[in-house]
Amino acid sequence: MNIHPEIGKSSTLPASFYREPAIFEQVKEKVFASSWLYVADRTALDGLNNAHPFTLLPGVLNEPLLLSGDDAGTVRCLSNVCTHRGMLVVEKPGKYPSLRCTYHGRCFHMDGRFKQMPEFEGVEDFPSENDNLTQVPLREWLGMYFVSLNPAFSFEDAIQPIVDRIGWMPLDTLVFEEEGTADYPVAANWALYCDNYLEGFHIPFVHPALNKALDFKQYKYELFPWGSLQLGIAEEGEPCFDIPEGAPDHGKAIYAYYYWLFPNLMLNFYPWGLSLNVVQPLSHDKTLVRFRTYRFRGRPFDRELNVLEKTEMEDEAVVEAVQMGVQSRFYKAGRYSVKQEQAVHHFHRLLSQQLSM
Repeated sequence: MNIHPEIGKSSTLPASFYREPAIFEQVKEKVFASSWLYVADRTALDGLNNAHPFTLLPGVLNEPLLLSGDDAGTVRCLSNVCTHRGMLVVEKPGKYPSLRCTYHGRCFHMDGRFKQMPEFEGVEDFPSENDNLTQVPLREWLGMYFVSLNPAFSFEDAIQPIVDRIGWMPLDTLVFEEEGTADYPVAANWALYCDNYLEGFHIPFVHPALNKALDFKQYKYELFPWGSLQLGIAEEGEPCFDIPEGAPDHGKAIYAYYYWLFPNLMLNFYPWGLSLNVVQPLSHDKTLVRFRTYRFRGRPFDRELNVLEKTEMEDEAVVEAVQMGVQSRFYKAGRYSVKQEQAVHHFHRLLSQQLSM
């Protein structure tokens, strides 16, 4: 898994990374448990609900967690496992005066602190810190919640390059749009889907409609510590951003900002809003890609114009074919295009770094 820091001297991840269950077991803890993962929209907690239970990466991390909001409006992420005998504390979203386990009645405050427990008279050194629900690191950004079980890097450091670049956009007006929101099962390793996303090299060969909209000769890549940007320039007559003076890209006809955050999040900003793609591993060779759409308030949203679903179908077909190909006894690893696969190389370097820890 050792990826050479110089792309021109490096080979790609070995085929075994994509096909071996034992390697996927390492990825679970060393990559996903230590990264920031999208879990829900801000709307999960509203006037009707102050507790929202969920499982972090079902079938992979399988960690029972809950979002909890108190009367002061503070939102926390807590372990959803009772500190008495391991029962799930909250089993469905709702409005709760406190968090109460339905097994033996242990109660917790909305911030996870132990509140009370019946029939526990005579227990020494009780309650202690171990009787509180564990609080899990949580961040809110763009109306979305992100958590990490054991963060290896700062969420703020990860997103700062994005904030610096596109802070001029009306990001505070993004609203969830049901149209364009769907889940796509992909019969391939999650990292193959990311590999494909992280290079525009394949666009002229795989995406005819998208290729017509983009000026491929001006396609650019930029890397930052925990992510990357692919800058798509619009062909004449195609929709593009109206970028104000003083912004870093003023004067450019940008069709889309394609951002990727390690390990599995794509944030595709278009003139109408954001297409969020969450690449959720299910096993070493199965993935669920979750598309969620957010529109800038007052901006028209034309899904067909931006050919999102068609592009997704084309990507799925390629990625699933590659998953079949890496099973071959004749394929070991490839080489990178220095010009077109910088972001793929960066991704592989980050994976190599995390797996070596």
